[in-house]
Amino acid sequence: MDFDLFVIGGGSAGVRCARIAAGHGARVGVAEDRFWGGTCVNIGCVPKKFLVMAAEYGGLVQDARGFGWDAATGAHDWPALIAAKDKEISRLNGIYRRLLDQAGAKIFDARAKFIDAHTLDVGGARVTAERIVIATGGHPTGLDIPGAEHAIISDDAFYLPAFPRRVAIVGGGYIAVEFAGIFAGLGAETHLIYRQPLPLRGFDGDVRNALAEALTDNGIVLHPDTLPSSISLTETGKALALSDRTLLDVDLVFFATGRAANTKGLGLEAAGVKLGSKGEVLVDEAFATSVPHIYALGDVTDRLNLTPVATAEGHALADTLFGNKPRKVNLNNVPTAVFSIPPLATVGLTEEEAARKGPVKVFVTKFTPMRHQLSGRTTRKTLMKLVVDEATDKVLGAHILGEDAPEMMQGIAVAITAGATKADFDATIGIHPTAAEEFVTLRTQTRVAGPGTGSV
Repeated sequence: MDFDLFVIGGGSAGVRCARIAAGHGARVGVAEDRFWGGTCVNIGCVPKKFLVMAAEYGGLVQDARGFGWDAATGAHDWPALIAAKDKEISRLNGIYRRLLDQAGAKIFDARAKFIDAHTLDVGGARVTAERIVIATGGHPTGLDIPGAEHAIISDDAFYLPAFPRRVAIVGGGYIAVEFAGIFAGLGAETHLIYRQPLPLRGFDGDVRNALAEALTDNGIVLHPDTLPSSISLTETGKALALSDRTLLDVDLVFFATGRAANTKGLGLEAAGVKLGSKGEVLVDEAFATSVPHIYALGDVTDRLNLTPVATAEGHALADTLFGNKPRKVNLNNVPTAVFSIPPLATVGLTEEEAARKGPVKVFVTKFTPMRHQLSGRTTRKTLMKLVVDEATDKVLGAHILGEDAPEMMQGIAVAITAGATKADFDATIGIHPTAAEEFVTLRTQTRVAGPGTGSV
């Protein structure tokens, strides 16, 4: 065989797996035909957070007046922001390539396709490998409605040549609420259209309600329980027709309606790799596909589509195969954040999930953060919540909506992963004055949820 391991895909999962395997002494090849670093680095979490930060600065300038600063916001320079973002992404691309090169992996700037279970066509060259990893990620999907060709998807949003002044975002998930905050924060009239009563299906109910309030307070027009019907061109932009007969005149229609695994064109049928009903690669707990020496990692498996999960999977597989350190990745209690404005973060079970398993004690607090007592933005509320097992006192879930939520949640996630009880939280001394100290001063129980309480 030409390689001990060949990795298809240069994103978070693929690069980590290739780099660690090469560090263990394996002969490793890795192919990427678009950009190194994958979705996260190029058209996902990293550039998205830069845009979120840009959108937050306008509000921070206004907040400064309450602290005595003679500050005023001027016009925002969108092309300058995109240029700065592109420069940083190019730097990160180079880092990913250097990491692989320094580890001793052979880099192919080409597309890889299976010829058979051990053989690949890599940019026209025939390559064989003892083990192969599929880490090709996913891609955004749109809607099949009349005029859909006039809408963009998230990939396009990072390269818009001009800033749109009227935006309609279709969707209620991570990407939708994050870009709603970006466009509204930079001054666009922003509409958010989603088919559920609240955004972020699957998140805790209190957090979803609080986020809807926050989005409205930020000037975003919400259209819950609504679907788009059609898009047509007008003299001034685009007209988006909705299922409730509303007609929105906008400059940009943005589909944030889901993602699908990148499995087309890989020749998986030639290798005998089985796919799920949505086109995702099916794997077991050891990341093995239906072909034992072929593995799949990250978003292409459509299990828990988060960059740190993909990175952890890549590292674990490399250690297992070549490092004499077999291990798996625990997908329980994985913390996550949504970089909406304000952001939210969560770890563990929602109240709804926990209550289905048995009685839980619920602790909720909602308050105006210290900063906004002087800034005057009293609409900026922080919500914090703990879900506690009534029988064992173990903290099953923690949820935050508010400024710095993701930064706070990382530490809380360590405690919950370690099995902390509510008594452990109560025994911890708070850091004052901070919003985070609310987690260790939550003494008053809000309610009990569970079977027979009407909460399930």
